[in-house]
Amino acid sequence: MKVSSIMKKSISYVSVVIFIAVMNGGCTQVGPDYVKPVAPATPSVWEQNLSKSDHNITSWWKNFNDETLDLLVQKAYEENLDLKSAGLRILQARAALGISEGLLFPQQQSVGGSAALNRSGSNTFGSAGVNFNIGWEMDVWGRYARGIQSAEATLYASVASYDDILVSIISEVARNYINYRTSQERKAYALRNIAIQERVTIMTEVQFNAGNVSELDMQQARTQLYSTRSRLPVLEISMINSRNAIAILLGTIPEKIDPILKKGSASQMQYISTEVFKDLRDGIMPHDNITFIPVAALDENISIDTSLVLRRPDLQIAERQAQAQSARIGSAEAELYPHFSLFGTIGLNTNNALDGWISGSDMIGVSMGPTFNWNILQYDRIKNQIRIQDALFQESLSHYNKKVLQAVGEISNALNGYRFAKLQARYNKEAVDASTRAFNISMIQYNNGLVTYQRLLSTVEKLTLNEDNLAQIQGKISNNVVALYKALGGGWQMGRGKAYVSDDMITQMRARTDWSDYLDEDAMKLPKEDK
Repeated sequence: MKVSSIMKKSISYVSVVIFIAVMNGGCTQVGPDYVKPVAPATPSVWEQNLSKSDHNITSWWKNFNDETLDLLVQKAYEENLDLKSAGLRILQARAALGISEGLLFPQQQSVGGSAALNRSGSNTFGSAGVNFNIGWEMDVWGRYARGIQSAEATLYASVASYDDILVSIISEVARNYINYRTSQERKAYALRNIAIQERVTIMTEVQFNAGNVSELDMQQARTQLYSTRSRLPVLEISMINSRNAIAILLGTIPEKIDPILKKGSASQMQYISTEVFKDLRDGIMPHDNITFIPVAALDENISIDTSLVLRRPDLQIAERQAQAQSARIGSAEAELYPHFSLFGTIGLNTNNALDGWISGSDMIGVSMGPTFNWNILQYDRIKNQIRIQDALFQESLSHYNKKVLQAVGEISNALNGYRFAKLQARYNKEAVDASTRAFNISMIQYNNGLVTYQRLLSTVEKLTLNEDNLAQIQGKISNNVVALYKALGGGWQMGRGKAYVSDDMITQMRARTDWSDYLDEDAMKLPKEDK
């Protein structure tokens, strides 16, 4: 029989067996099929599937109409180191999915060979052989298929983790920026009140030198002035801390963001240092509002879209983790059943005289056959492993429900915090207006000798306190807006349709490792919508 004929028949036989194995393998998947968990009941006032656009939530920071904040958010998206790490974890999950998919193909391959020469008298005989061995465990019970399902769910969880980090980064940039501006506004009020108190102190010193007031009045004026001045270092430290936090979020050093933060506030600080003093010399308390803190208009009766909340990245992470764990139950359960494998060898062997040893007709050998392995004596161990995986799955469902309830609580806290902070601001603004009016009246009356210094000092103290409180409350209002949009899960859409690993990193990784098509442009973009 010709060599080619033997090989054709052998290969045909192997192909038939492999085809049958492929057709039958994986047709059964033991274990539970994943069912999306039902979320706990949300507040009845929340709306379901609002038809209106969620654009305001997608790019919620733009509602503050602050170009500096917009720029900081964009730079954080481009340069934040935690986000870059999250993108690399997506790559790791994709590679892990590839490993799981590879288990569907023959798991064992080996090549072996040998050669020898023997001399008998004047004749030399040679023997040679080469064998290709292959082993394939067929996925009859879906063990590998469940592994793929678990790896795929883990991949989507890594994408949701990327989204979750992005949501946190945006909200932290906004929160620290608002804190920076709040401290800046408090500093501006402090400077204005220092200017007031300096004038009052000078007036008191003049009155003391003229013998019209006691030294006690003069020292009390100085005490109030020095006390207000002592607030400035505290506010400077607060601004520095907020600036440094923003720099870390942007993946840079603080000095690089100073020009960005100073933009838009220089003119107001110039007013504080010049115009305020000129007005005070005229004896008039300036009424201009100092506004450093960004403000976003928000309807206090905003409708909450339940479907939007359930798309929060942290809820998606919890759900995908539950999905991955569900598949692991099936993988563990498959161990209860026999494992069927197909092993085969194709060999080239000959033993002839040296002048014709590679042309023998008996040099092709093919052997193959099925085997099975059944851990029938390990049932107790396997059963307990299944129980562990099932308990972990149930735990993941509880974790998902807890995350939903936490989301409800966070939204309620932020929304009510916003409402009551607005109410507090309204009352405090009235207090500022009243204390401003009281100061102007007491200043005139004191100059005319109609009231004592104690009355004037009291109005100065109340004005200083009320204005500082007003700035803090305004900052609280804006931070509650940030907290609400974060609780709604807004901002993750910013990264969709874009690469999750930077071009610089891709270049470095390609130079080190063969990534095949993993780093191609289309493969590196996050899907615009989740599956």
